Amino acid sequence: MASLFFSAAHKSSGKTTLSIGVCAALRARGLEVQPFKKGPDYIDPVWLGLAAGKPCYNLDFYVAGRQETIDDYCHRRQGADICVIEGNKGLHDGLDLDGSNSNAALAKALGNPVIMVVDARGTMRGIAPLLIGYQVFDQDVNIAGVIANRTGGKRHEAKLRAAVEAYTDIPFLGALENDPAMELSERHLGLIPGYEDLAAKRKIASLAAAFADNVDVDRLLQIAQQESRVTPATLPLQHKPEFNGLRIGIARDRAFGFYYPGDLEAMRLAGAELVEIDTLHRQSLPDIHGLFIGGGFPERHAAALSANRSLREAIRSAIEAGLPTYAECGGLMYLAQSLNWNGASHDMVGVLPAQAVMHERPQGRGYVVLDENPQAHPWPSLPGASTSLQAHEFHYSSLQGLPGDARFAHRVLRGTGIQQQQDGYIHRNLLASYTHLRNTSATPWVKRFLQFVQSHKINNAETIANAL
Repeated sequence: MASLFFSAAHKSSGKTTLSIGVCAALRARGLEVQPFKKGPDYIDPVWLGLAAGKPCYNLDFYVAGRQETIDDYCHRRQGADICVIEGNKGLHDGLDLDGSNSNAALAKALGNPVIMVVDARGTMRGIAPLLIGYQVFDQDVNIAGVIANRTGGKRHEAKLRAAVEAYTDIPFLGALENDPAMELSERHLGLIPGYEDLAAKRKIASLAAAFADNVDVDRLLQIAQQESRVTPATLPLQHKPEFNGLRIGIARDRAFGFYYPGDLEAMRLAGAELVEIDTLHRQSLPDIHGLFIGGGFPERHAAALSANRSLREAIRSAIEAGLPTYAECGGLMYLAQSLNWNGASHDMVGVLPAQAVMHERPQGRGYVVLDENPQAHPWPSLPGASTSLQAHEFHYSSLQGLPGDARFAHRVLRGTGIQQQQDGYIHRNLLASYTHLRNTSATPWVKRFLQFVQSHKINNAETIANAL
């Protein structure tokens, strides 16, 4: 097998831009490219998936554990010609001082050769001691190539190349000039996060062309063959279609799109049918047994969401009638009474007795640890599943005005949650949270949710059908 792990000295060096470019360039050569993203992220994986033509999966020791992450990587790479992994932050950055959660630790565990992306602005000869320092710091990391990004032109590139070749044994693979047109701006990342958009396709095509024109792709493919063999400790999970006949509505449009592909696959493999719902345009709910509203950018589409009064009322009526519903972050905001941003207030679904208020700075970000309250949590427990959950959050909004008697499913041990170290608001058969869960062996939320839906499909089917 072949693989490439793109990393850097620090965040915002251009890893995402180059990773998208290499995925698209290799795909254009006829290769089957399997993309991965290190850490918790939704936006980058969507772009990487579009570029590769295959879903991008997350690799995260913190959320999934070390061995499960290795096994998942091994299983999902089957059938691919090459794997492209994009790191997050810097090569040695992570949660712990020992680096056990770093990009370097992941690259070593998977046996990936590392391609360093260096933001070369203001740097010439200094690129050499930077690279040497990274080599010396952890000699078990295979730093197999370097690409200079944001250079000042061909003369600058030549000086960088000369320094790397004179003082290091790391291949200099090429350089991309500092061109704002090549960057993924907030507009690209925020307004078209992975949907089949013509602008996204054009952007990916331009990144692929720039990569192919300025980087030694043939040498890169040779380096990819340096991957050390890693084998899984377990066989792929065998999913039983025990939930055949369940129809799960999923909000999927420009406002909502933050879903882990593996979680949706787990639903389908368990027998559930996913019914996509366009919250911006659809006027009524389809015939469904459960509803999942993930994260996204509802604040950017608040006016359109509010204008679709018919669907808002249908969702509120269905939840009040007992429709099993799970909402994360943006979904939680959509279910509030209103969404307030930039001085404007827009009516939302109104199931949560609170206002979602946007702020200039993040109100909660990073990894979280939740302690589940088994007496309050609405979903059935599973044998062997932990009541301590490791997940993540990232939100600029907060809920304001929740009543003092609000019920919650989780106590937040690390992170922010909804309020006062509580998360997972409960109302009838609704669970709404700022936390993003990922389906793992320790946190099998998909099966728990589907079991919950199944039980209420029987108990409340007629009542919910009338509400719909």
